[in-house]
Amino acid sequence: MTKLILNLKPVIEITDEQFFRLSQENENIRLERTAKGELIIMAPAGGETGNRNGRLIQQLFNWADRNVEGIAFDSSTGFKLPNGADRSPDAAWLKLERWNSLTVEQQRKFPPLCPDFVVELLSPSDSLPEAQAKMQEYLDNGARLGWLINRRSQQVEIYRPQQEVEMLDRPLQVSGNPVLLDFALDLASIW
Repeated sequence: MTKLILNLKPVIEITDEQFFRLSQENENIRLERTAKGELIIMAPAGGETGNRNGRLIQQLFNWADRNVEGIAFDSSTGFKLPNGADRSPDAAWLKLERWNSLTVEQQRKFPPLCPDFVVELLSPSDSLPEAQAKMQEYLDNGARLGWLINRRSQQVEIYRPQQEVEMLDRPLQVSGNPVLLDFALDLASIW
């Protein structure tokens, strides 16, 4: 199973508080919710994907510790996007001023905003078109930079507002400039 989509809206509508509680009570699975109210239940990552995602997150967190202009998040963080969807990118970063503008309650739950930077690492069971649509959703909701990393083809798709998607074939690294100043993801441990 890669994921299961439940269309609950015709029967019940889950509030933001109920969705948060549902996610907390079932922390062994990843839950997302589309803007249409569909509940997405995703299978846990396999060992290889989990390791590669950990390497990616490690590099982002190390950079964020040195940079201090923002805060990094791992794949277990849910964000309440402006369109109503609840999404959990594989890695994310947010400018500190945006984070600090949230209440303590908003920081504790699913922050009601889209991160400035998002990464999705395509796992063997993921659908490329669905991942690309998710990346576009992040852009449409305010992301300033997004990377879709496809290990199968060793390609990185770079998403920026009001620009065509840039495709990199077998890059050794990818730069986060100017959104993530002086951050470059070393892809050797990801490929």
